[in-house]
Amino acid sequence: MKAILALADGRVFEGKSFGATGEAGGEVVFNTSMMGYQEILTDPSYQGQIVTMTYPLIGNYGINGEDVESHTPFASAFVVKEVSRITSNWRSEQSLHDYLQHHGVAGIEGVDTRALTRHIRDHGAQQAIVSTEDLDHESLVRRARKRPSMVGQDLVREVTCAEPYRWDEGEWELGIGYGKPREPRFEVVAFDFGIKRNILRMLTSRGCRVTVVPASTSAGEVLAMNPDGIFLSNGPGDPEAVTYAVKTIRELIGQKPIFGICLGHQLMGLALGGRTYKLKFGHHGGNQPVMDLATGKVEITAQNHGFAVDVESLQSAGEEVALTHINLNDRTVEGLVHKRLPVFSVQYHPESSPGPHDSEYLFGRFCAMMAGE
Repeated sequence: MKAILALADGRVFEGKSFGATGEAGGEVVFNTSMMGYQEILTDPSYQGQIVTMTYPLIGNYGINGEDVESHTPFASAFVVKEVSRITSNWRSEQSLHDYLQHHGVAGIEGVDTRALTRHIRDHGAQQAIVSTEDLDHESLVRRARKRPSMVGQDLVREVTCAEPYRWDEGEWELGIGYGKPREPRFEVVAFDFGIKRNILRMLTSRGCRVTVVPASTSAGEVLAMNPDGIFLSNGPGDPEAVTYAVKTIRELIGQKPIFGICLGHQLMGLALGGRTYKLKFGHHGGNQPVMDLATGKVEITAQNHGFAVDVESLQSAGEEVALTHINLNDRTVEGLVHKRLPVFSVQYHPESSPGPHDSEYLFGRFCAMMAGE
């Protein structure tokens, strides 16, 4: 079945439908990972976005029930050059086509993803529509232009959990699967702004008993749990729109050790008096170089974000916040630390799901901070 991807600036790509039929809209972005499409699709940070994979062949190792990062796909639609109808992996349980069809996610293949990626790089991430129903180019472009920008959208409310819950699953091991975590040393409250499961596994495997709470949980409610540390998760949308979380984090700073990742890092920057801004096309992929300014060491990192913390705003916010990591591609902020208080955050994803494992040590740093080391 024919499918069309129409961008708000008038660029149109034709292809063939796979997965679910119908229509879906969102901000179209590209991801440069060669693998990990299952983790990408189920990352809540992709709420409200159409994901384009730059690697040309997607779906060849299928889908399994263990590698999901949440209970359902969150990407609005999926764009690939070629989808493999043959799956070859001992863990595969179904094809990518069947998985997307089951969850009602539209896919389009046969797209020149190299041309689409270059277009996004040159003209920026923007609203778009994937459709198998309306095949009129002008109609789709008009409707894509009417879609709201990602700027100003609080999408956290759409992905956060409804009630607190305890997480008790450890990391995956060959021949065992996901095991039970080690005996806990620390009590951690994790804010769910769109949290990924492997983050929770990393915490429990390092001796943390984790209670996940909704994004709207107040500082008083968190402190009443008397945790040893507080974790701020990844998530979708514009951080400046999540005003309630910024207020809560501001009230928690100095009360307990805090570690933030991705959106949690951006919210931390806002709580510390900084500002955030929209990147032209964002950072999405498992091959992003980041330098630790303290050691000069370069880490290859996994990233997924469309906003960044403004470094100049942090400098004007005071001398107690230090820049710890920078992106070597565009010099954007990748890490922050408070000079006096036990607070730090990174823009990238040290849980490496999908992606490299260079930055897993940050979970150990959080535990050391909770231990007072």
